[in-house]
Amino acid sequence: MSYSLISNVMCGTGESPVWLGGESALYWTDIPAKKIYRWHKPSRKISHWDTPELVGCFAHCTSGSWLAAMESGLFKLKLHENGNCIAEKEVTVINPDPHMRFNDGRCDRQGRFFSGTMHLNVKEANAIGSFYQYRHKGQLKKLLDGFIRPNGLAFSPDGKILYMSDSHPSIQTIWAFDYDIDDGEMFNRRIFVDMNHHQGRPDGAAMDSEGCYWICAIDSGAVLRFTPAGKLDRCIKIPTSKPTMCAFGGEYLDTLFVTSLRPSGLTHNEDPLAGRVFEVNPGVKGLPEPSFKDS
Repeated sequence: MSYSLISNVMCGTGESPVWLGGESALYWTDIPAKKIYRWHKPSRKISHWDTPELVGCFAHCTSGSWLAAMESGLFKLKLHENGNCIAEKEVTVINPDPHMRFNDGRCDRQGRFFSGTMHLNVKEANAIGSFYQYRHKGQLKKLLDGFIRPNGLAFSPDGKILYMSDSHPSIQTIWAFDYDIDDGEMFNRRIFVDMNHHQGRPDGAAMDSEGCYWICAIDSGAVLRFTPAGKLDRCIKIPTSKPTMCAFGGEYLDTLFVTSLRPSGLTHNEDPLAGRVFEVNPGVKGLPEPSFKDS
């Protein structure tokens, strides 16, 4: 599988790639650097904004701003062309430990935002993370708890199945839930894929137009595609060991963008492309990323 690099930006933990078709641009975050990046495809220009807290994930809003899940809560961000980031807190999250942040997240097809929390010390198996839904300012609803590292959130094309995972090495499981698109409730939890039987651990995910689930298999240098029945039917190798999340984009949504992380202390020779953002041709089209409905 051929690939290309979209820029020379090297992230500590590149995450949450979001393709914005109206701008022909890819946005993503470097979590430890507290930065959001934008790559404008036609010009190949890179822009970036500094954020007040670690950004685990973010979603574009129908109002034109961004909803970012950080450490202390959810923030509305206005990213100005001059590089200024104006952050306004929408809601505070009450965590059981002060050393936590939001991790993976996105919107459902109706414009509700979902994200899960995790402990900052990723080496400890602290099962104190929760999974939240956000609809309106100040209204953060806890749906589930008991997670170590919630991840892999995606929705089926019709929005009626919600997928999520826990990527901690002691769990490595992807679940599927039935999802009521009218009231936003999730139920009938079952194992979709046990990643202990596959290469890598389940990190960030994307959904294609055929209803197949793409998951970055971190530590394996691969992105895996599973059918709606949970069967592995495709594997794309990425030239770095730690791909973190993928997103469909490009003019026809037929490009797969893949972020990655670069562990601290890693030498260039060990994994020279760690932390870069890749684009590959997956041979299938994706779906537009839903925006948070705030207008």
